[in-house]
Amino acid sequence: MPEKVLVAMSGGVDSSVAAALLHGQGHEVVGCFMRLGSVDEPEGLLAGDAARAVCDNRPERKRGCCSVNDAADAAHVAAVLGVPFYVLNFRRDFQRVIDDFVDGYNAGRTPNPCIRCNDWLKFGRLHAHAAAIGCDAVASGHYARVLPGPGGAELHRGLDPGKDQSYVLFGSPAARLAEMRLPVGGFPKAEVRAMAERFGLPVFDKPDSQEICFVPDNDHAAFVEARTPGGFAEGDLIGPDGGVVGRHGGHQRFTPGQRRGVGVAFGMPIYVTAKDPATNAVTLGPRERLRTAGCTAAEANWLVPPPPEGRWARGEAQVRAHGEPIPCRYRGGGDRLEVRFDGEAEAVAAGQAVVVYAGTRVQAGGWVTAADGSGEERHPVRKIP
Repeated sequence: MPEKVLVAMSGGVDSSVAAALLHGQGHEVVGCFMRLGSVDEPEGLLAGDAARAVCDNRPERKRGCCSVNDAADAAHVAAVLGVPFYVLNFRRDFQRVIDDFVDGYNAGRTPNPCIRCNDWLKFGRLHAHAAAIGCDAVASGHYARVLPGPGGAELHRGLDPGKDQSYVLFGSPAARLAEMRLPVGGFPKAEVRAMAERFGLPVFDKPDSQEICFVPDNDHAAFVEARTPGGFAEGDLIGPDGGVVGRHGGHQRFTPGQRRGVGVAFGMPIYVTAKDPATNAVTLGPRERLRTAGCTAAEANWLVPPPPEGRWARGEAQVRAHGEPIPCRYRGGGDRLEVRFDGEAEAVAAGQAVVVYAGTRVQAGGWVTAADGSGEERHPVRKIP
């Protein structure tokens, strides 16, 4: 049955093909670009010749997302498809994502702003906007699938294992899955690019974005330091035996599991194994000290009923966007999730997301607060109002 669908168009190949597929299936497509940070994106309704004019005057493409160039590409695709296209000003809302990223680094966590953006904007604020203009659903170019199940809509991995993005969608409320459309999740990336060329979309050969959109040079520490005047200070580098082996310029410059750039040599591979924002100390050690038997997470989102209180369920856990799933058992409920790995996992850091699957289906996910399964919060996650 035809639907009216608001498509989040980033100007990339995936969301462009998502819009084209829905349009070709007879749905009423409304394209939108979320203006997040640049000052020169066009604003308002763009269609037809106006959209083409924006595209024809755009600068060279970049390997990011959400820039004025990307807005122009999205507008051009909408014009090719003949669908209305809006640029929505989410700059103020996006500042919340940036603030959470900066606060997380300063508190010793390893935040993932892409997940926050999906939760708060793409499948948060955007759903409210879609309802206001009479849309039945919101679509994006994520490589994941929403499939019907006996209990309602279910979130599953994308068909292409190398591109699967279900991990970054774990925070989508279960009740909202029925309103999500993920048209490219059932295709491999190569086929999506081929479809883009076949549909005559001008972005068919555009490179994928590879950075955090607001940190295009990928220098996280410099970004955080610029927004935290006086927040970086020298501190101790602690060696494997507990002694001070050097100094560093701020714990925010380090991430558990980091090997390069630690500033000292030991004649063997050495890694950042821990950091303490309270004392500004960074601890170094051999790889085996990165291993952990489990983790505890807060702000959990359950897409299936949690196990009965005190009981464990079986699944596979993932602690990075493209990490290997690790067999595990898990339990919890409400906003808490506890995971114990079969064996051990490496470099599980506070602030990362842990997502639990059963086969291809997302069961639950949350934000890591303790990386040892003890339940002790080393660097508590700041509660979001």
